[in-house]
Amino acid sequence: MSRSTPQGEPHDWVTRAADDAIRHHEKTGASGPVTCSSGISPSGRVHLGNLREFLMPHFVADELRRRDVPVRHLHVWDDYDRFRRVPHGVDPSYADHIGRPLVAVPDPWGCHDSWSTHFKEPVLETFAALGAEVETISQAERYRSGVYRDEVLRAVRHRAEIDAVLDKYRTKRVAPTAGTGDETGDETGDETGDHSAQEAEALAESVANDEEGSAESGVGYFPVKPYCRDCGRDTTTVTAYDDGTTDLAYTCSVCDYHGTTDLASQDEVKLVWKADWPMRWAFENVDFEPAGMDHATPGSSFTVGHELVESVWDYPRPAWFGYGFVGFAGVQKMSSSAGGAPTAQDALRVLEPGILRWLYVRRQPKQTFDIDFGPEVVRLYDEWDALARKAADPAKRDVQVLAFERASATVTAGRLPSPEVVVPFRMLSSVADVTAGDAQQISRIVATMGHPHDAVAQLEPRLSRAMAWTEEFVPAGDRTTVRSQPDLAAIEALSAQERTWLSLLLQGLQGEPELDAVTTLVYGVPKLARGMPLDAKPTDEVKADQKELFRLLYHLLVDADRGPRLPTLIVALGAERVRALLGA
Repeated sequence: MSRSTPQGEPHDWVTRAADDAIRHHEKTGASGPVTCSSGISPSGRVHLGNLREFLMPHFVADELRRRDVPVRHLHVWDDYDRFRRVPHGVDPSYADHIGRPLVAVPDPWGCHDSWSTHFKEPVLETFAALGAEVETISQAERYRSGVYRDEVLRAVRHRAEIDAVLDKYRTKRVAPTAGTGDETGDETGDETGDHSAQEAEALAESVANDEEGSAESGVGYFPVKPYCRDCGRDTTTVTAYDDGTTDLAYTCSVCDYHGTTDLASQDEVKLVWKADWPMRWAFENVDFEPAGMDHATPGSSFTVGHELVESVWDYPRPAWFGYGFVGFAGVQKMSSSAGGAPTAQDALRVLEPGILRWLYVRRQPKQTFDIDFGPEVVRLYDEWDALARKAADPAKRDVQVLAFERASATVTAGRLPSPEVVVPFRMLSSVADVTAGDAQQISRIVATMGHPHDAVAQLEPRLSRAMAWTEEFVPAGDRTTVRSQPDLAAIEALSAQERTWLSLLLQGLQGEPELDAVTTLVYGVPKLARGMPLDAKPTDEVKADQKELFRLLYHLLVDADRGPRLPTLIVALGAERVRALLGA
């Protein structure tokens, strides 16, 4: 099998991370596949920031598959984490469940068996939509079935050592800096305004802030938290532990339960986060797992975990890197607690799967960036189409083309959905705007604009995304409303020059308009009015006339000062309707 990238091939961060994962696997001497891991707590909507946690190891696993290296992408559901707070829109009575594991909290919407399952399902759908092959495991199942029982006992035996490592970093921990970038990247993130606010909120919600364990008087540090046998919450304090019998006594501060659990035969506890993560690395033979910058600061999860996995679990620390925050823009700012932070499913309403993947793979991991649902979407599609044309030429294969290849296809899923007939997104959205999202009309019009096709399906999935973007993300004030009747008063009041312009335009609109011809005509009318040929270079006077003509046409056609590109608008409306609205 090929375990390295051939000489002369372009290299990127994925290539380097795959090399690191292979080296780690060889170091462990494990006989199974290379393991790339990710993990998410299904406590709420998995938004675009969380998606980076999943996509980083996915790209590395896919690179290893390209090399024919046996690999698995292990995705861990942290569904045994505690329910922290009641989000906006959920019955306040759910505060009674705070402290219980997510898997034990009922689904308030009544469509799944638990809170955690409710939020897992859309993520699994996202994995499929993005062409990712993933093996998932549940921490709740692992703990409750006793799979981790020996590892819990190991952590308890080494509790003094764990406490010593934690103590070494307790005074060194600092808050992550918003907007951390990577100087080698080709773009920088927005470090101000909404981005910073979103990042601050994400950091406040991070599991990295979880308690490190109990250090109550008389017991000393303890790296496990029992879930109360009576009320099911983790609001417990360890009061005694017998190393010989492995009996652990605890009390619950909420229901005042006093009980004992045998760590060797009963499974009612969970390791605290900073012990749980290194335990999982060793148990699952993880070779590569990245982490958000909230876990990469001094004294945080990775710093501690890297020491503990080697000293307590005798396993070499996995290969890793820290990745930057992903925010969003172009939508009304909403708190993620209100469920407003966009998810991958939201993004896939307006972005083709390959483009969404490209946003993550083209950047260095430490770069922060926003995903913009506003006008930036149009430019993004233009860049993607230009890159696709470049990728079609083998002589131009470079790191940018490599990112396109990684984004547009996977080893297991093949090429991700893309249109058979590629129509520029700006054209589709403009026509969708003018036609109020009529797919058949859009199809007919773009066919006359230089993009012939036999069926609407050949324009998908881009057509549906252009329609959705126009409907959902173009402000109402920027939408185009075509006049139903000509403005006779305005036509009657036209100046002599304006009448000449319209006369020349209508003379040129013969038969079914084609985009190139209409473009030449619209820009050329002021030239013709001044006795110049259509292909003459415009003078300053002509440029001024063009602006006035455009203003006039927008007013007479859509009652606005601006709108879609005029040639596109005229082709979309058709010669007959344009003639009617211009008083012909």
